[in-house]
Amino acid sequence: MSNLEQDPREIHCRPDAGADGELLTGREVPLGGPRAMKVTRTLPNVRRRMIGAWCFVDAYGPETATMRVPPHPHTGLQTVSWLVSGEVLHRDSLGSLQAVRPGQLNLMTAGRGISHSEESREGVLHGVQLWVALPGEHRQTGPGFEHHASLPVLSGPGFHATVIMGVLGGVASSATAYTPLVGAEVTVDGDAELPLDERFEHGVLLLDGAVEPLSPGPMRYLPPGRAGLRVSGRGRLLLIGGEPFDEEIVMWWNFVGRSHDDIVAYRKEWMEGEGFGTVQGFDGDPLPAPILPTTRLRPRGRTR
Repeated sequence: MSNLEQDPREIHCRPDAGADGELLTGREVPLGGPRAMKVTRTLPNVRRRMIGAWCFVDAYGPETATMRVPPHPHTGLQTVSWLVSGEVLHRDSLGSLQAVRPGQLNLMTAGRGISHSEESREGVLHGVQLWVALPGEHRQTGPGFEHHASLPVLSGPGFHATVIMGVLGGVASSATAYTPLVGAEVTVDGDAELPLDERFEHGVLLLDGAVEPLSPGPMRYLPPGRAGLRVSGRGRLLLIGGEPFDEEIVMWWNFVGRSHDDIVAYRKEWMEGEGFGTVQGFDGDPLPAPILPTTRLRPRGRTR
């Protein structure tokens, strides 16, 4: 999934400190399509632009909608597509054609550049789309695509976790990761304590049900130094985390770079060149890039 905003800009929403971490309130962003599907974007946020290498989190649904995201470019990141319900078809400029369904992972590595599209039939869609920033030594890597039809599971008293990326409680996903991180969908049934890596900062987002100490909507940020998170109730949540990402990045539209000039070059290549390849089979035109802002884009760290 892309950022379809035609005037991408930094967000200004108020973080809210809670008794058990910091609440990151999202904002609604329209994705377009026949029914103007909307997502709630919790990363980047006003104070916390990243959690580990995770730099973008959109949650959507459950909603009856049609997803139609025309071919568009990416650089310097990985896209992580995860569904709770529904089905989405991925096409990319490598020739990949792959549907993703609940419990499966579509992982695309943009590296120096790739383009892709996503679409679905009308139906109930519920899921999350995430980006992982690539560290400097890997941001020019060749593009790639992985589909993981099954993923490892960690179970404990009161919970059952599918490890999407990275490592949780010693259980490791086979999905390619370039920094120490974790991404997992956790089903909670009763009282549970989720294992956390004390080196990591974490974010927890309620996907459905009722699970304390979470609430629908905002993501709860947890700083490094915690070995576990106690939860109770019945529902499903998304857990992300990683070692704090110390590099400054520029994130604009669907690009992650390191400078304003990087973004200018990426945009020019998408609009005029051939470096992002061609997505075959999509019935429609590629997505044009928005106009760049009149001021120079500045590299920023994970917090403000």
